[in-house]
Amino acid sequence: MKSGGWYVYLLRCADGTLYCGITRDVTRRLAMHNGELSGGARYTRGRRPVVLLASTGPLDQGEALRLEARIKKLPRHTKLTALEPGKEMDSGRNIAKTSYISPD
Repeated sequence: MKSGGWYVYLLRCADGTLYCGITRDVTRRLAMHNGELSGGARYTRGRRPVVLLASTGPLDQGEALRLEARIKKLPRHTKLTALEPGKEMDSGRNIAKTSYISPD
């Protein structure tokens, strides 16, 4: 998933917690979070392996940052519900439009 735009993604960590971020290349960023490439968030380093639950994009950087901030403010159950195909968050944006993997 590489292009000129930005993507918002949601991961499930090995301990069951969720992590949300933005990137220009979801595949590369997932590899970073899983320790296959250098980098990745400190939060996910101790919670590997991580699994991609959903991503959306391409977006412009500002829109991606705003969507990430809104997702991070949501309670866990709302994030998981928003992942279901056809469901939308309060912004009217479905975070599962690009890809979706069942959280179960």
